Amino acid sequence: MMALIMINKNKIVLKIIICLTIILSTNLLSQTRELGGTGEFIDGIAAIVNDGVILRSEVEQQLTMIIANLEKQEGRMPPIDVIQEQVMERLIIQRVQLQRAERFGVRISDEALNAAITNVAQNNQVEFKDFPKILEAEGIKYKDYRKELREQLTIDQLRQRDVASRISVSESELESFMVLQKDQDALNYDYNLSHILIPVSSSSSNNEIKKAENLINTLYEKISNGENFESLAVEFSKGQQALNGGNLGWMQGEQLPNIFVQAVNLIETNQLSQPFKSGSGFHLLRLNAIKGNDPILEDQINVRHILIKTNEVLDDSAAEEKLKTIRNQIINEGDFGAVASAISEDSGSAQEGGDMGWTAQGFFVPEFELVANSLSENEISMPFKTGYGWHIIEFLGKRTFDNTEEIQKRKAISAIRNSKLSDEIEIWARELRDEAFVEILPYN
Repeated sequence: MMALIMINKNKIVLKIIICLTIILSTNLLSQTRELGGTGEFIDGIAAIVNDGVILRSEVEQQLTMIIANLEKQEGRMPPIDVIQEQVMERLIIQRVQLQRAERFGVRISDEALNAAITNVAQNNQVEFKDFPKILEAEGIKYKDYRKELREQLTIDQLRQRDVASRISVSESELESFMVLQKDQDALNYDYNLSHILIPVSSSSSNNEIKKAENLINTLYEKISNGENFESLAVEFSKGQQALNGGNLGWMQGEQLPNIFVQAVNLIETNQLSQPFKSGSGFHLLRLNAIKGNDPILEDQINVRHILIKTNEVLDDSAAEEKLKTIRNQIINEGDFGAVASAISEDSGSAQEGGDMGWTAQGFFVPEFELVANSLSENEISMPFKTGYGWHIIEFLGKRTFDNTEEIQKRKAISAIRNSKLSDEIEIWARELRDEAFVEILPYN
């Protein structure tokens, strides 16, 4: 069952995407291109990444956007070459992840993408059909927004496949966490944080660790003495939101690593945490805002499913046909639960006859939830594909449930998982970068 859980709530991921979407005028783009023999502009190559490339226009797009954002803020502008280096690193890491996703067949369908955009529109109290016009008014082309959003959701699903699916929470961990949280209500709040990360790893030398520690302490002193957090984050942080000034946006308490929760519990709004260390490096946090979030009632669905994974022998077409045959057998004479127990490759739910239990809306990946919500009670879906393989679903029902106690337990599990996940994703992304062939080309 855990294989289908999303790393982040859609609304958190999608707010970040809006910040990352970059649209520039033709005049700005033309500065990075050369005239070809036909008089048309030809984009230059900024870097070779494995068997792909990063174009100069991509670097210039992001560089111009970052500089424009920094110019709106108070504080010292980091050196342009430092910003450009950060932009290049972000593009390289993004490209390596997308290449890996393509290799393993991790894709976001149009249906899942539309569902995600609908979520964003609803969160902004906008109709889906009006959303492109809203974006255009902000200078954002709808087709570029869809492309950027699809890429980010693809990377999120890849992280789920490579990292999150390996993380588990034991009963003893849960019990210990609940005891620690008994007198705290951090999980019931949403936090808006800014973050600086100076990375170290298990293979870092004592000298490298000391150098990183000295740097984070220096940054703490500078910010405490009035220097601009965002400028220093752009210049020095290696966190995934460094080029957004380190801003993580709004995150629910359960989505924060426990070490982050402990740090923000000691500070007030607009205050800076003390530097602290985790497995991925040294951190600084600034608490920008906080708001209450104490859900009691939630909409839930109950489904059971059968998962068939593709491999060298069983391709997409064969997997789909296999599930069509199984579906017909179940409808005519079979028992969904018995078949799921016998053949489903989701080992967790197979033990329960494929039953996923009562599950909150937003818990599953978009493709899965989209199909589930389209079914009537006791209806079995046609085969469909997610990043985990091919599925059929039997929809058992839906309800609105007072689930306060279970929500608290679920939030605790999520908080523990995210404590482990945050560091693991940073380490995983750096390992992918280190293993990739990268050649950064000089500008002529």
